[in-house]
Amino acid sequence: MMKLEFLKMHGTGNDFILFDGVEDKQLGSMDNGAFSQLAKNVCHRRFGIGADQVLVLLPSDSADFMMRILNADGSEVEMCGNGIRCLARYIWDREYSDKDELDIETKAGIIRPKKNADMVRVDMGKPVLNGPAIPVKLEGKIVDHPLKIDDRQFMITCVSMGNPHAVIVVDNVDDFPVSYYGPLIETHDLFPNRTNVEFIAIASRSEIKMRVWERGSGETMACGTGAAAVSVASSIKGLTDRDVTVHLPGGDLFLNWADNDHVYMTGPAVSVFKGTIEF
Repeated sequence: MMKLEFLKMHGTGNDFILFDGVEDKQLGSMDNGAFSQLAKNVCHRRFGIGADQVLVLLPSDSADFMMRILNADGSEVEMCGNGIRCLARYIWDREYSDKDELDIETKAGIIRPKKNADMVRVDMGKPVLNGPAIPVKLEGKIVDHPLKIDDRQFMITCVSMGNPHAVIVVDNVDDFPVSYYGPLIETHDLFPNRTNVEFIAIASRSEIKMRVWERGSGETMACGTGAAAVSVASSIKGLTDRDVTVHLPGGDLFLNWADNDHVYMTGPAVSVFKGTIEF
């Protein structure tokens, strides 16, 4: 039995349980199975603390720090935009680094969060648009590809922002049955590693309304990589400019798909409460 300290955080309502493996060395010795079970236990909203994902801060040999991300179902994912803002805020609040811009090792590569007044700005890297690299079982750029689910045909645009996303424009995102169609698309044979699914409505050239079904977590109040993917997909489709505000159930994220092809995301990172659990 281990005692583990945690911090509950959220970024626009996308909530996390953060464990500090820099301070608590026993986290560095846990195997993947233990991490998976830990995530399942603590993310449960009835029998645990409750969260969309677990973040684990660890030392890194190639960057300032490492971040591991585990979904509520125990699966590990490559990147989380809201999560890395929270991780960076924790690092600065604990005074682990005095750098205004951090290099964080993730399974999607080195990601760089930067202080931006009371928010955090993250260089999310370049979008991946080639089907097999996303991965999707289609060749080339996937824009408005028809995908039939039950009696309904969707037009999907696929982007990877370190993890896979399928973006779908709908007429009314507020009333859309995300919890029905989300898991059917997430687990469709077209996506070998499953996919995140974003349902969006275009409000203007600079504003998008979005709901998201996250791979391994279900519908969440926000998804940072999803908002980045949506900003790229809507621009590719000619629906928006390259600077957009994405309105999510948990708040707003600000996206810029810059001339250097990198996507920059700015948003909040908030601490909620801390505690200790036995595992």
